[in-house]
Amino acid sequence: MKANQFSRSLRLALTGAVLMCGATVAFADIKNYEFKLVEPTVKVGADQTIAVRLVDKTTGKPVPGAVIFATRLDMAPDAMQEMVTKVTPLPGAEPGTYRFKASFSMAGRWQLSLGAKVQGETGTVENKLVIRADK
Repeated sequence: MKANQFSRSLRLALTGAVLMCGATVAFADIKNYEFKLVEPTVKVGADQTIAVRLVDKTTGKPVPGAVIFATRLDMAPDAMQEMVTKVTPLPGAEPGTYRFKASFSMAGRWQLSLGAKVQGETGTVENKLVIRADK
């Protein structure tokens, strides 16, 4: 009889512990991440550097180690989606910062579209950032 009561009390205590632990674990959402431009303007010309920072919106901290698998740079904001230029990744200068090299053939607004996977998260971070190219 005592063993049965002890067993029941133990199960109740373990269930309570599991519920308490489950309540304190917070899972991040892929929507909590976004890319931000380090510099919103570049000069017109070849081999210009674009730097973006991947940020966790809940903490404001940069997120290192993301795998960027999709990049596109075009003039969609100025209704010229067919005006596309090649984007080449460069080594990052600091954790959470991702750099690219591109040629800006004309002045105007360019849209940088990015897709990335964040380590430990499911889903894809997707952002479209507008860069102004000035003469």
